[in-house]
Amino acid sequence: MQIKTKDDRRQRIRYRIRKRMRGTSERPRLSVFRSDSHIYVQVIDDMAGSTLASASSVEPSVKAKMDTDTRAGNRKGAELVGRTIAERLKEKGITRVVFDRNGFLYHGRVRAVADAARSAGLEF
Repeated sequence: MQIKTKDDRRQRIRYRIRKRMRGTSERPRLSVFRSDSHIYVQVIDDMAGSTLASASSVEPSVKAKMDTDTRAGNRKGAELVGRTIAERLKEKGITRVVFDRNGFLYHGRVRAVADAARSAGLEF
């Protein structure tokens, strides 16, 4: 795979990470995707091939919690999504996950999701 664009680079990193990382029913994979204006989080059991929970900045329930400083494309919005996914997982009885940054740098909004999920009670 030749790297011509930033997205090609991210896909290559993503494949390299995914080779070593698997989500199980005891410890599912928390996958983060960020676009320019929104952030999406899924918790996936790779062995069963199913999504256990998801949260995003597009959902009306998450948008209702946003105030004037919090937008879908900034760190505060990412923290809100991280807290939301942690609450949904705790309701299902899941406290341990594997964090998948999906080829993005562990910086900015991706890190904000991880830190908020940790502070809300998830272990990874």
